[in-house]
Amino acid sequence: MAILSRVAGAWACSIVRVRTLLLLRHAKSSWADPTVPDHDRPLAPRGARAAGRIAVHLRAEGIRPALVLCSSARRAQETLDALRPAFGETTDVRIENELYGADADEIFQRLCAVDGPVRSVMVVGHNPGLEDLATALAGDGDETALLQLHTKFPTGALATLDLRSGWARLRQSEAYLTSLVVPRQLR
Repeated sequence: MAILSRVAGAWACSIVRVRTLLLLRHAKSSWADPTVPDHDRPLAPRGARAAGRIAVHLRAEGIRPALVLCSSARRAQETLDALRPAFGETTDVRIENELYGADADEIFQRLCAVDGPVRSVMVVGHNPGLEDLATALAGDGDETALLQLHTKFPTGALATLDLRSGWARLRQSEAYLTSLVVPRQLR
């Protein structure tokens, strides 16, 4: 994004490097065995197909986050496993116990601790934390995506936000929601 500014009486053009935040809710999990603890629930077959669709979308759009922060829950890790081939070799992936069950404030604090030079981060996690965070950060954006976000953030959904500041200066309502992709919309 180019920004024109007036410097010492003359116009100057500077390039502002936007940071990108990708919030991915894990795909649909299985409830086939009610004795399995929540943390250990796997993806349902429908969820595995949805994660595959998101992976195809990432490849087609050339989306390769520099850093992926993933909940330690099995369903989140299985969602991530489906996406890994789309990332390439340079993506740093971290499985973090603190993201399991994290609320919006906890995810926000984790993002504020991301190293400054990192340009793009994907968080693979859970609701309501991801939805609440996306809603709090998105001050503006694509009208269709905003409407969808305020209606529902379903399993497997991927919200893409462009940030107006660095990770340490992340603020509420300062991000631009560029898209909200739902697996069932992808074919």
